[in-house]
Amino acid sequence: MPELKRSLGLGHATAINMIDMVGIGPFITLPMVIVMMNGPYFLYAWVAGAFLSIVDAMVWSELGAAFPKAGGSYNFLKEAYGEKGAGKMMSFLFVWQTMIQAPLVIASAAIGFAKYFSYLVPLSGIAEKAVSGTVVILIVILLYRKIEAIGKISLFLWSGVIITMFWIIGGGIAHGNFLSPIKNINSGLTIDYAFVNAIGFASVKSVYSYLGYYNVCHLGSEIKNPSKNIPRSMFISIAGIAVLYLLMNVSIVSVIPWQHAKNSEFVVSEFMQVIAGNTAAKIITCLILWVAFASVFSATLGYSRIPYAAAADGEFFKVFSKLHPTKNFPYVSILALGSIAFAFSMLFKLSDVISAILAMRIMTQFIAQAVGLLILRSRKKDNIFPYKMPLFPLPVILAIIMWAFILISTGSKLMYSGLVVIFFGIIVYFIKAKVQKEWPFQLID
Repeated sequence: MPELKRSLGLGHATAINMIDMVGIGPFITLPMVIVMMNGPYFLYAWVAGAFLSIVDAMVWSELGAAFPKAGGSYNFLKEAYGEKGAGKMMSFLFVWQTMIQAPLVIASAAIGFAKYFSYLVPLSGIAEKAVSGTVVILIVILLYRKIEAIGKISLFLWSGVIITMFWIIGGGIAHGNFLSPIKNINSGLTIDYAFVNAIGFASVKSVYSYLGYYNVCHLGSEIKNPSKNIPRSMFISIAGIAVLYLLMNVSIVSVIPWQHAKNSEFVVSEFMQVIAGNTAAKIITCLILWVAFASVFSATLGYSRIPYAAAADGEFFKVFSKLHPTKNFPYVSILALGSIAFAFSMLFKLSDVISAILAMRIMTQFIAQAVGLLILRSRKKDNIFPYKMPLFPLPVILAIIMWAFILISTGSKLMYSGLVVIFFGIIVYFIKAKVQKEWPFQLID
């Protein structure tokens, strides 16, 4: 029986996280964040996203180092709420929503790719959909190989991410007005309810651009020395990307005033056109497309391990537990998620997808596993946790509060939609549990 192999080191793990985090997100959400903040203090929304990511990464680090298995949150929730008890339902609900939100994540990057591609070649609505669908298909083809090859491809794609970010930052510095946005960051700023409310709405978009710092946890069974490399890769990724995001935002707004940037669909391309001309603008657009492609690659890789892990435990459809007979990767999961993502890329708009992703995941993943860590720490000995966060439990409580705030900021429509998905998941679980005599029905029989 083929098994997953521990073949990814710290460099591979960090690269996989970082290319998932960057993706198309910061390039398309930059104008959205400025619109919501409507002032030079929009940079605070990016700081808020980084802070939440660091706090939440402490939760992921404790759980990922203690339970380094394929599937990440699937295993965390099962361990926290009881393998033979409520953990069966919680882990099922996570896989249930993953089969919807994971393809949404993949589709969002593919749609963003198509949107930026239209800067090079103007596309009709139908043509944009065709491009986004093609991206998903190419990713599935690229992932259809051994994990050792995936690690090398990840490092190659990561190099494109770094080149793109450094060129944007360097271009702004060379232009000569780099510090202006920082000097004016508090211009017109009033700390009141309206500002806090704006931070909440803007953070929905900025947090989206940080998502992926935990991707390594989904690949837990394939990470070397996981007790050290899983936490390290997350904190290195967040610190590096936070600095790059802030410098990139400052660089762009130092050239294109925020009043103009907030209305731009291709703000990075326009930025490069101003400082270096049309040819440079087209080259940077191609690099952004590289970054978007890399993001779809990384996200699909990580998410494909979740239904596989659940199926291998007998908690999801058995067909998802199959590994490729010679290349040892969960090919059924990759094909299934790719197919759903292809359909979503044809159906949805980008702005709706971004908020829907967060609304779904916050309840069944981020908040649920933070609460689960509190339960685990109270129930199990400390020596099962190779990594221990400082000031426990304050970071966990803070993460729960901040995720709840972000959830409310997604809007009542999407919040209720997330609850509907969970409700139907609970119904499906109870039908399955009744048939298979699992929790809570084994208590009655």
